[in-house]
Amino acid sequence: MADNFSVFVVEDDEFYSEVLEYHLSLNPDITVTKFTNAKEFLKNLDKNPDAVTLDYSLPDMSGEDVLKKIKEYNSEIPVVMVSGQEDIKTAITLLKDGAYDYIVKDEDTKDRIWNAIKNIREKEGLKKEISELKQQVKKKYDFTTSIIGNSPSMKKVFAMIEKAVSSNITVSITGETGTGKEIVAKSIHYNSPRAKKPFIAVNITAIPSELIESELFGHEKGSFTGANARRIGKFEESGEGTIFLDEIGEMDINMQSKLLRVLQERELIRVGGNGTVKINCRIISATHKDLAEEVRKGNFREDLYYRLLGLPVTLPPLRERGNDTLVLAKHFIDEYAEENDMGRLKLSSKAQNKLFKYPWPGNIRELKAVVELCCVMTDSDLIEEEHITFNSTGSIDTLLQNEMTLEEYKNRIVKHFLDKYNSDVVNVAKRLDIGKSTIYRMLQERAV
Repeated sequence: MADNFSVFVVEDDEFYSEVLEYHLSLNPDITVTKFTNAKEFLKNLDKNPDAVTLDYSLPDMSGEDVLKKIKEYNSEIPVVMVSGQEDIKTAITLLKDGAYDYIVKDEDTKDRIWNAIKNIREKEGLKKEISELKQQVKKKYDFTTSIIGNSPSMKKVFAMIEKAVSSNITVSITGETGTGKEIVAKSIHYNSPRAKKPFIAVNITAIPSELIESELFGHEKGSFTGANARRIGKFEESGEGTIFLDEIGEMDINMQSKLLRVLQERELIRVGGNGTVKINCRIISATHKDLAEEVRKGNFREDLYYRLLGLPVTLPPLRERGNDTLVLAKHFIDEYAEENDMGRLKLSSKAQNKLFKYPWPGNIRELKAVVELCCVMTDSDLIEEEHITFNSTGSIDTLLQNEMTLEEYKNRIVKHFLDKYNSDVVNVAKRLDIGKSTIYRMLQERAV
C-alpha cells in the first residue's frame, strides 16, 4: 500500500519502545511516533493515528482507561493492547471494550505486533476501497448527471425521482425496452437513505418459472432435488436495501399470489421451510407492459398491481423526447471517444438530422450502440451521415421512417403479419381486424 500509515506506540519502557519502532519502521510506508505516558499521548490523539499499540501498565493511567478515552474520541482507531502479564479475564474485558488485539510481552511480541498492524492496514485499505467505490457508484447514479435530458417529459421524470428519493414509498417504473428503467431504479436507491445498503436486481424473465420462488425467497436444505444447502433468496439478500423486480409483468399468475403475501405481511417463508423471515427492503418494480391493461385481461392480479403501484414513474420513449436524442448522442460520442483516446468527435448537420428523424424503436440502448459504431466508422473528427447505420429489429417501427403512400404502408404491414404467422390468412385477418377478401385481393395483386 503506497499511502503512509501512522502508528502511535505508547510504551513507558524506552528500550522496548525503540525495539517496536525499529521493527515497524522496516516498512517504509509506516511512520512511528513514540509516547512514554498516557497524558502526552492523549494530547496528540487529535492527529488521528491509523493504529495504536498501547502498554497496559502505564505510570500515569491504566491501559483500560486510556483505551476507553481513545474509543470515546474515535471508535474507529484500532488499538493493540500490550501487557507484561497473561490475564485471560483482563484480555476478554479489553476486547469487549473495543481493543483490536491483546498481546503478551515475550520473545515473539514484536512479530505478533507486526502481524496485527499488517492485518489492520489490509482491513483499513479494504474499507477505504469500499468507501471510494460507494462514492463512485453514488456519483455515477446521481440522476442529475446520469440521466440526461431536457425535454418536458424528462423534467417530469426528474420530479418523480426526487419525490421517490425523499420518501420510502414503493416505486413502479414503466417504459419501453431500452428507456433506462434500471438506471432510474439505481438512481433512486443510491440517492436515498438506503444508499449504503444492497441494491439487488432481479430480471423475472431470466429465471425459469419453476425456480423463481426459490430465487426470490430462498430454500432450505433438501427442499427439492439439488438443494444441498440452505440458500437465502433475493429478498433476504436485499436486507435493508432495495430489491428491483424488473419485468414484473412477466411473472406467472400463481407466483404473483405468493409475492403479494410477502409484500402484505413483510415476511417470507423459504421453500421447504416453516419459520417466517422478516423483510425490510424497499420494492422497486419495472415493466414494459401496461399493467392496468394486463389486469383487465386477467393476466395480472389487481391486488398485486395496487400493492406495487406506489409512486409511478413513466419513462417516455426516445422518439417522444425531441432534442434529447441529439443531447444523448453527443454525450455517448464524447464518452466513447474519451474511453478510447479518439480525441473530440463532432456530428455533421446531416448526421444530426438523420439521428433526429429516426424513430428509435430500441430507444436509448439502440442510440448508444449506433453512435458508438459511428465513432468507429469515421476516419476523421467528423461523423457524417453515411457513418450512421441502423440495424433495428423492429420492422413495423422502422417502416415509418420511409415515405410511402397509405396503400403501400397497408400492404407492407399485411405482408409483415403474413410472414410472422406463416401465411395464415384467417389469423392475420382477425388480428388486423380486416376482411379475408382484402388480404386475398392484395395477394392476387402481388402475384400479377
